[in-house]
Amino acid sequence: MTDHPSRNFRPRVLSGMRPTGKLHLGNYVGALQNWVKLQDTYDGFFFVADWHALTTDYDDTARLADNTLEVALDFLAGGLDPERCAIFVQSHVKQHAELHLLLSMITPLGWLERVPTYKEQQQQMPNKDLHMYGFLGYPLLQSADILLYRPDYVPVGVDQAAHVELTREVARRFNQFYKLKDQPVFLEPQVLLTSSPKLLGTDKRKMSKSYGNSILLSDEAAAVEEKIRNSVTDRPKLSDQGSPDRCPVGNLHQIFSEPERLAYITRGCEQATITCVECKSLAIESVNAHLEPMRERRRELSRNPGRLMEIIRAGAE
Repeated sequence: MTDHPSRNFRPRVLSGMRPTGKLHLGNYVGALQNWVKLQDTYDGFFFVADWHALTTDYDDTARLADNTLEVALDFLAGGLDPERCAIFVQSHVKQHAELHLLLSMITPLGWLERVPTYKEQQQQMPNKDLHMYGFLGYPLLQSADILLYRPDYVPVGVDQAAHVELTREVARRFNQFYKLKDQPVFLEPQVLLTSSPKLLGTDKRKMSKSYGNSILLSDEAAAVEEKIRNSVTDRPKLSDQGSPDRCPVGNLHQIFSEPERLAYITRGCEQATITCVECKSLAIESVNAHLEPMRERRRELSRNPGRLMEIIRAGAE
């Protein structure tokens, strides 16, 4: 762990998610599942990035407050434990905005314009006016989110590594200008690359709420069954040989089924010895078995909204 006068704990990690709606299985396997593992060995800070939701959805905030609470519920249902990590909402800690303002005074515009996702998201949302400072500057707000807690590591996938590198550059520039008793003010966090298993949506595209092809962590068993039964598959005809790698249902087996069941459906799919109906039935069992404990934790918290608010307040403190 990097030495710093304010640090006497185990290595620290920080990460967050935008509240664009209830979390789906892609959010779970891509990030939340890993956070749950990290809380046992790291000093963890995990937050709902509600201000970040404004960078693209600034013109419609009707669902933002509700979505923020839904994502916090999903964090807890998915296994984050407020006794083992800090769980909070970004806007409840005003220093995020203050540090963002201070960092904006020293960060060259060119650094922000070269962030890969800046142009990528503009291309992906051609009907959305994203010519706003908030959108250009969101990687800097992200830098403030990170640097505020002086984490040693930021758990991200490969596609987010550029954001952490920008954060390191900003920290380095700030530390050149300002000192704290001859010590750097900010640590330069390291990327903690996490494996993100690919997860296809029910229509074979990447799982996304905007595509309407996602399975939510909070979906009841019947909803999960309906979505999986209506999923496309890799075998247009029963006599066709398929591949679980290209099939949304096979993909679910790869992540949620036990090895023996996965081997059975893989062999059956590739040799066309099982039907897609059977394969889907087994996937429904596997996914629902994984989700039921989460659903129960969510139901319990939903019955006690005061407890949820208490956890969020404690996390902010």
